Amino acid sequence: MAKHDESFKLEVVRRYLSETSGAQAIALRYGLDHSTVRRWVKGYQQHGVQGLRKKYGHYDAQFKLGVLRQMWAEELSCRQASTLFDVRGGHNVVSTWERQYHEGGVDALIPKPRGRPKKMTAPKPPEPTPAHADDARTLQALRKENEYLRAEVAYLKKLDALVRANRQAAQKKRKP
Repeated sequence: MAKHDESFKLEVVRRYLSETSGAQAIALRYGLDHSTVRRWVKGYQQHGVQGLRKKYGHYDAQFKLGVLRQMWAEELSCRQASTLFDVRGGHNVVSTWERQYHEGGVDALIPKPRGRPKKMTAPKPPEPTPAHADDARTLQALRKENEYLRAEVAYLKKLDALVRANRQAAQKKRKP
């Protein structure tokens, strides 16, 4: 939500236009900055009530370049250009466009996508499954491994049995 609604801005502008006191006195009365009062008054004088409304502006490169060229041709300040073209964000936006243009040309004025880039990529299709011949070979390998493991387990059981038998024989010899 905007910090100040349209009716409040209109009240401040009408008070400024009806009184002889300056922007600083009006700003002090309403607890605002004097440059804010001046910006609202200029926007109202240039565009009427529309100049006071909240506007979400997304400007393309051609519009930005047009604003800059007219600003340079008529020798306007950034503040005057932003008021003339009803650019929201104030003169800072126009001065940023000017700096970007001087640093990178027209390409620098092209709007950049906002937000974080997507991290997920498209899922890769699964690898093709091996042919049935590979399945048969794999089955044979698994059978061999299973046979080997059974032999190993049987060997370890036999070894364990022999060790136990030796221990029992040693214990019987000790008990005279």
